[in-house]
Amino acid sequence: MWDAILQHLTQATQTPCTLDQVRSVGGGCINQGYRLTTTQGATYFLKTNSPTQTEMFAAEAAALQAFQATGTIAVPTPICWGHTDQVSYLVLEWLDIGIGGTQSWHTLGQHLAQLHRQAQSTQGFGWHRANTIGSTPQLNPWTDSWVTFWGQHRLGYQLQLGRRKGGRFPLGEKLLDRLPFLLANHHPEPSLVHGDLWSGNVGILASGKPVIFDPAAYYGDREVDLAMTELFGRFPAAFYEGYRSTWPLSPGYEKRRDLYNLYHILNHFNLFGGSYESQANALIQNLSGH
Repeated sequence: MWDAILQHLTQATQTPCTLDQVRSVGGGCINQGYRLTTTQGATYFLKTNSPTQTEMFAAEAAALQAFQATGTIAVPTPICWGHTDQVSYLVLEWLDIGIGGTQSWHTLGQHLAQLHRQAQSTQGFGWHRANTIGSTPQLNPWTDSWVTFWGQHRLGYQLQLGRRKGGRFPLGEKLLDRLPFLLANHHPEPSLVHGDLWSGNVGILASGKPVIFDPAAYYGDREVDLAMTELFGRFPAAFYEGYRSTWPLSPGYEKRRDLYNLYHILNHFNLFGGSYESQANALIQNLSGH
């Protein structure tokens, strides 16, 4: 395994790469992560999964490259990705994450707003490829209508997966029927979004520069990123001040926030089960007007 990855890394960097040290580090709930150091003095972050997950890593690399191309927000540079007989893998630039202060979070908000404003699609909502949210498939067919996209390819798809896992969502269809009402008079532009923006996917470098990583990217309503920053505990207030100073939110965001976060609650049920079913149903009941 290591020989194949190092050989690919040598080809990608056009620099000899021989192994000095590998240390296990956090890779999130889905992947295994490693700090890989070469005898030539370079350090990389390596993510691995089963050999079947090559496309997941390829989509992640494509998203990071798309973010970098905008010149708006910092992300780790993807170096190479592929699979061996034993694993699929993604090698990224190693970033030393520190602890950021108020200014770093304010800058992150500004940079995210710049990404949303500058990176927009003329093809509608979606992306040029499917990807994953966690390990769950995320479908991104180009769609003209945001109501249709969110209803069919986000909430509707997660509800289908949830029922296959034995979940009961009795008001799910009613909520889908109610989407045109809930999103009435809201006409978002299709912005490039991170798609999975919680605190675990944000870091502040020792220099104070903010970075984002582990995306589940697509072109959607920018508010989906803002909503998720509030799902598992809000980001610091400076983040929201920075965002709004660059691109104020549309009226009614607070009403749409739960609708957007329902997607992630359903996905957590599909990934982990447990109390996420009751949490999802409470949101569905509230959004359905019951």
